[in-house]
Amino acid sequence: MAITTVVPPARNTLFTLVRGAMTGGVIGTSLTALVVGGVIRSVPLFVTGLGVPAVYALLVFLAGVPRRAREAAIAPRTALAMTEGVEAVKGEVTSDVAVRFVATVAPDEAPAYRVAFTQHVHLADLPDYRVGGVVVVQYPPSRPWRVRIVKRPTPEWEERAAGARIDPAPGPILTSEDVEGSAVGFVRLLAMLLAAAGVLLLFRTDLFDEDASAVSPSSTRPSVSASASSSTTVVTSASGTVTLGPHQSFLDQGELRKAVTALTQGTDARMGLTLVVQDRMLSVVYAHTGSQTPTFDLDSLPYERFPALVKEARSSLGAESPQSWELTVERLTGSLAIGVGVTGAGGTAWLEADGDAKVVRRTPAR
Repeated sequence: MAITTVVPPARNTLFTLVRGAMTGGVIGTSLTALVVGGVIRSVPLFVTGLGVPAVYALLVFLAGVPRRAREAAIAPRTALAMTEGVEAVKGEVTSDVAVRFVATVAPDEAPAYRVAFTQHVHLADLPDYRVGGVVVVQYPPSRPWRVRIVKRPTPEWEERAAGARIDPAPGPILTSEDVEGSAVGFVRLLAMLLAAAGVLLLFRTDLFDEDASAVSPSSTRPSVSASASSSTTVVTSASGTVTLGPHQSFLDQGELRKAVTALTQGTDARMGLTLVVQDRMLSVVYAHTGSQTPTFDLDSLPYERFPALVKEARSSLGAESPQSWELTVERLTGSLAIGVGVTGAGGTAWLEADGDAKVVRRTPAR
């Protein structure tokens, strides 16, 4: 049969850039508020750092309610599709496997088109989805790229699929993944830096006062600076920072644990609120006496496994030529959580691990 192609819908570039800027601003504001709130011991600021992303997520959810309601009110369309590609997505092996399909969808009263989508399939059902096979799919009429395979079609559609033959459609592939270019990643990173700078500027007086009290003669933990290995270590009563010199990185073997040891050696500050690591900078916010916020033992973290987490996040999540990375450790939700964020030309990717540095979630770049 004659097949024509469907042109993919145009992306709303302005909307994508604005959303990227808002997301970056929320990330920068939240992380900086948490760190600054811990340093100056401001409970309202610390709570704000926790609340900003929660409010932003709620607003995003509410903004999508009308669209989801409209889609729910319209019955999905059913069509036949021919699978051109079947590939298991890399991840943890469970009873259900994430499979990326490339298929030609042939609606009864519309042009055929190609689409790529990811769907979880039970291990026992994988042999049923072979390249060249015909399956029954459904999709919202207004969003034809959100295709889902019908695992148990009606007898009528099952009979149609058994005797159908569909030729591959030429042309571009629609995808349900929101592909963002390097411009969106740059805007998000810029907004994150500006938001962080804004918080620091707003509370600069409190921060300078904290630093001044830390180096005063009555301070129990004076500021310490060392440059024996071209690095700088600064310790106050509420935080500690280690900055490496040129040609050094915290991904080097043993470098991270050595820096943490330098921050805790000879003191009783072994319990932390947050730990943030970048390529050449390490920041720790200590828990002060009487704090009710969940803390963690700085000496017990699996530092030797951190470089492997960063390497996986940079190489396997589609960030494309990663330009920066950041590893965070916190216990704000009760259990110890390790997160690695990577920003590159392909967008921002995120990897989450538990207290043993075992990966529990991967979020590809977008």
